[in-house]
Amino acid sequence: MPLRLVVRDISLFERPVHFARPFRFGAVTIDATPQAFVRVEIEVEGRGRAIGGSAELLVPKWFDKRPELSPDATVAELRRSLMIARGLYLGDASFETAFGLHAACIGPLLAACAREDIPPLAASYGAAEIDKAILDALLRAANLDIFDGMAQNIADIDARLSPDLSGRDINSFLARRRRLERVAVRHTVGLGDRVEGEGGVADTNENSGARYFKLKLGGDPDSDADRLARIGRELASGLHDYKVTLDANEQYADLNALGALVDRLDRDAALRPIADKLLYIEQPMPRDITRQSPLGALAARDFIIDEADDSYGAFPTARELGYTGISSKSCKGIYKSIINATRAAKWSEEGRRFFITGEDLTCQAGLAVQQDLALGALIGVTHAERNGHHYVDGFAGAPLAEAQAFRTAHSDLYTGDGDNIRLAIHDGDLLTGSLAVPGFAASVHPDWSALSPLEETKPRTLQEQMI
Repeated sequence: MPLRLVVRDISLFERPVHFARPFRFGAVTIDATPQAFVRVEIEVEGRGRAIGGSAELLVPKWFDKRPELSPDATVAELRRSLMIARGLYLGDASFETAFGLHAACIGPLLAACAREDIPPLAASYGAAEIDKAILDALLRAANLDIFDGMAQNIADIDARLSPDLSGRDINSFLARRRRLERVAVRHTVGLGDRVEGEGGVADTNENSGARYFKLKLGGDPDSDADRLARIGRELASGLHDYKVTLDANEQYADLNALGALVDRLDRDAALRPIADKLLYIEQPMPRDITRQSPLGALAARDFIIDEADDSYGAFPTARELGYTGISSKSCKGIYKSIINATRAAKWSEEGRRFFITGEDLTCQAGLAVQQDLALGALIGVTHAERNGHHYVDGFAGAPLAEAQAFRTAHSDLYTGDGDNIRLAIHDGDLLTGSLAVPGFAASVHPDWSALSPLEETKPRTLQEQMI
C-alpha cells in the first residue's frame, strides 16, 4: 500500500569532480564539473522520519545547448532548478504520496524556471534529484529495496501526467518487474577518444571487456562515416560479438544531413562492421527540429530521443514522428522513465517493438551510478552506457573513508583498495545484487559533512535574459 509523507528538510550540496581525460560530446569538451548532492528528511505517516540522498553531475551544455550561453551559465541553470524545486517541495506541509508530491510540484517548477529562461529539460533536473532522495528515504522507512518497493508501487505512480495510460497499465507493469541480475556495460567512445591501437576502442584494458559500444557523432556525414569506418575495423578485428549505438547529441542539422549518414550506413561496404551491428541512432537532430521532422523512410532503422525528452508527452510525440525508443536517465526523472517503460511495453503488444534504453550522463561512483543502474535493472534495460568510470578516476574527489564505505557495502559493484576504488565490471557486465537493500540502491550515504553547500545562484533578470 502506498505510504504518504511530508518533506521536513532538503539540503543541497556539491563537490568538484575532475576528469581523468577530456570527454567530448556534441559541441563541447569537459574535463571537470561539480557533482550535486541532495539530502532530504521526510516524515512518513505512521512510521516516523527517515533520511534519503541522491547525486548527479551538473553537466554543462547538455541540458541547454544554446550557443549564446557559456558552460558555466548552463550549470547555473541546474543549480537554480534545484533551488526552486527545494522551495516547492518544502512548501506543502500536508501528507502526500511520493508521486503525488512530484505531480504537484513539476508544473510550478517548469513555470518558475521558464520565467528565468530555463528550458524544460534543465528545469526538470531539480525535481529529478529531489524525487530520488525522497524515494530513498521512503524505501528506508518501509524497509524495502527499490525492486520490491516499486513492484508494490510504493510511490503510488498514477496516470495523471500521462493520460494516454491508465493506472492499471502502470500497476500491471510494475507488478511484473523483476530485478535484472546483470546489466551489460555499453562503452562510450567520445569524439576525442583514441580509435586505434593501445588505448583504442578494441583494447580490453580501455573498454573493460565491453560487448556494447556507444559511438559519438559530430554532425558531419562524411567525417562521421570515415571515423565510424575506422572504429568498425578495430571492433571487427578484435571482437566477434559486439553491438553498437550511435549518438549525435543534436549535432545533425536536419533530415537531409541525417539521411546522408544513413545512406552511407546502408551502402558503404567500409561501414558494414558498424551498420550490421547497429541497434539504434540516438537524438540525431536538435530537439526543436526533431519535433517538426517526421523520420519518414529513415524510420526503417530504430531511432531514439534523449535531449528531446523534456516532458511526459515527449515519447508519444516522438512515436508519431517514427521514433521507436527513448532514453532512461535518472537525471531526467525516475517517474518519467517508469512511465515511458510502461508505454514501450504496452505499445509493443500492438506489433512493432518499442523500447527504452539506458544512457549515462557520466554517473559517478556512489549514489549516482547505483541509483541509475537500479532504475535500469528495474525497468528492464539489459545494457546501459556507463562512462563515469571511463572519464573519471574512481571516486575522484570523495574522501577515502566514503569510497571505502561504498566498497564494503557494495562489494560486487566496486573493486580496488585504498584510494584506487572503482567500478567493478565482470565479463562486460555490472552486477546488481548489492543494490537490493533497503533504500534506493545504496546502504550507505556520502559523507555529508565533507560536502560544500550548493553554490548560490541568483535568478536571471529580464535584462540578462535579453542580452
